Parts: sequence; structure tokens; C-alpha cells
Amino acid sequence: MIEGLVGLAAMLVLAFVRIPIAFAMAIVGVVGYAYMRDWNFTVAFAVVQTNVYQTGRNYTLSVVPLFILMGTFVARAGIAQELFRAAYAFIGHLRGGLAMATIIACAGFGSICGSSIATAATMAKVAYPSMKRFRYSDRLAAGAIAAGGTLGIMIPPSTLMVIYGVFTETNIGKMFAAGILPGILGAALLCLAVQWSCWRDPAAGPPGERARWRERFASLRGIWPVAALFVFVIGGIYGGLFTATEGAGMGAFGAMVFALWRRALSWNTLVLSLVESGRTTAMLFMILIGALIFSDFINITSMPADLKGLVTRFGLHPVLVVSAIMLIYVLLGTAMEELSMVLLTLPVFFPLVVSLGLDPVWFGVLVVTIVEIGLISPPVGMNLFVLSTLLPQVSTGTVFRGVLPFMAADVVRLALLTAFPAISLWLPSLMR
Repeated sequence: MIEGLVGLAAMLVLAFVRIPIAFAMAIVGVVGYAYMRDWNFTVAFAVVQTNVYQTGRNYTLSVVPLFILMGTFVARAGIAQELFRAAYAFIGHLRGGLAMATIIACAGFGSICGSSIATAATMAKVAYPSMKRFRYSDRLAAGAIAAGGTLGIMIPPSTLMVIYGVFTETNIGKMFAAGILPGILGAALLCLAVQWSCWRDPAAGPPGERARWRERFASLRGIWPVAALFVFVIGGIYGGLFTATEGAGMGAFGAMVFALWRRALSWNTLVLSLVESGRTTAMLFMILIGALIFSDFINITSMPADLKGLVTRFGLHPVLVVSAIMLIYVLLGTAMEELSMVLLTLPVFFPLVVSLGLDPVWFGVLVVTIVEIGLISPPVGMNLFVLSTLLPQVSTGTVFRGVLPFMAADVVRLALLTAFPAISLWLPSLMR
């Protein structure tokens, strides 16, 4: 166990001196593996070669660039504006209605985009000007955008769920199904956080104009193709008509057709979309390869077995163990980038969770929820950095204060998902 702890500490030191996390995990993994094999670097580099080769040719991982490309096409088609306009038409007249419309639009956009940061960045451009026009407080506006953006990695298709599924060999289709109800629950709790903020300060979210029913139904015309695409892709995976990878391919093609139909895709934007998707995919693959190398090192130490023995010796209840793991994730999320944090700790925690007889799909949903909290946790929540960059007129302190009610809502959701696993596991149990 000592070797594993030293490896974790060394990796954190390298990360904090600004060595890219992918290289930090790979370096520690190679040196650690060589040390465990009597300083045999030939064997260690063979492990690196195997991981690079297998990751590159992994058919299941092709779902990552395809879903990223699908989200890029839909984003360029302007669907974020249509989603926000539709949500505002129905609930914009309520107190805090624009903020709640932002959260609902984030949920809809995230169901296609699959990226939290992209969702927050897009909605900052779409929703913030409208909220300022109706004199919303910067604190509520920034908090709603940052928190709503996190829904992009819970509601399927989710890039993080794909990587979790590949890394832990968990069925990706079941992971997607498991994220639907927690995603809806998260959106509802975030809307309650908006209402609570407006109850404390009614001037923070004044009501907007009430739309007529004809205008409300007219606003739905712009979003039905994407809604149909989402139902087709996720419904096909859920119903067993095709695999997640096949669904990603059809989803990317459908999104391209939608962008062409909206006349939002030229040769130039097509090239930009492909380059953007390729760059994002390369970044994710580099982090994944580094994590796999580090995982091989952890797995040959006694750390996983020692943790299991420690839990068995003290007779700890599985829920108590999971609660302790979630607390560790919350603390790490305030200081580390979220994807790296998950891939760094899964080699340690996942074998322990499986040995306790807990469902890996349920644990995956809890991990994604923790990542959502980390995305808006000061001081290094990635969504907070995105807003600070895109909204320079809003101070960092205002953004930090604005996300606090939404962080509390996410903690409540985490407690509910931990206490009631059926919320996550009911839909996967019905899959073919």
C-alpha cells in the first residue's frame, strides 16, 4: 500500500508544478511499474506501448469523437438560442423565470452536446444578455449558467460516462439510461435553488413578459428536430436496437443533416467543426492513456487489496464507505480538474466498490454527480473559469457567491442518489 500512496503523492506534486496531468500520470505510472518489477524499464515501456495501441484501436472509444462531433454540429446550428427561447416562452413570466429557463435550456443542450464546459460557454453568450436586460443580478445569472452547464455531463450522451464505462468495463448504454432521471432531478433542484435565491432577494430575478400560448407553441418548432434526434439515438440504445457506438454514428450524421437543413454548415464551418472535435478528442485520449498507465501501476501494488482488507477488518457498512469516497471526491474537486481527478482515483476506489457488491452503474452516476459539483466548486471549478473569461464584467467573487445555492442543491441530489439507488438503476433495469 505504501507504494501506491507514494505514487499518488508524486502524481499530485507533478500536477501542482504544472506538468500536464496526462504526462504526470504516465510518468508516475512508468517509474512506479519499473520499480515494482525491480527497476525493469523494458517491461514498463512495454506496458505503455500496449496501452497506447489498445486505446487507439478500441472500437468502443470511437463513440467519443462521434458524440463530440454531434454536439459541435448542433451547437453551430444555433440550437442553444432556440432552446432558451422555448423555455423562456413557457416560464419566463415567473420570478426567476429567465434563470430557470437557462437551466432547462442547458439540460436540453447538454443532452446533445455532452460537454459541461461547452454548455456553460454557449449559454453564457445566449442567456446572460437577456437576464441583464431584465435586470437580473449578476450573482444569480452567473450561478444559473455555471450550474446549468454541469447538466451536460449527466444527461446522455455524456462523454464522461463513456470514458467511465470504457475505463471500468461498464455497459455504456446502461450508463446513459442511468443518467436520465438523475439529470431531470438535478434540473428540478437547480430550479428550486433559483426560487430560493429569488425568495431571499426578490430583486435578483424579476419576472419577464408573459407569452401567449400561440407564441409558446410556435417556439417549439425550432427544437423538435433535435428532440427527435435525441429520442432516436438514446431510445435506440435504450431499446437495444443498436449499440452506443452505432448510435453515436447515426447521431453525428443526423446532427450534420440538421445543421445543413438550418444552412449553418459551410465548407469552412465543417472543417472548423472537425478540427475542434479532433482537438478535444486528442486531449481526452491523452488523459485516458496516462490514466491507464497509472492504473496498471496501482493494480500491481497491494493498495486495492489493502483497502478492501481495511474495510473488512472494521466491518464498515458499504454506504458508509461510499459516503467517505464521495467526501474525498468533493475535497479533491476543489483543487483538481475533474476528469483527471476521476481517472486518477478510479484505480483505487473502483475495485473496492466492486468488492463490496455495489452496482458499478450506480457508482458511476455518483461519480458524475461529484464531478458536477467539482465543476462549480471554488477555487478551480472549470465552469467558473469559463464564465470569468466570457463575462469579464462579472467579478470572480460574484461568480463564486452565485454558485453556492446551486452547490447546495447538488449536494442534496448526491445525498438522494446515495440513499436511493433505484433513482439511477430503475431505467437500466428495463433495458433489453
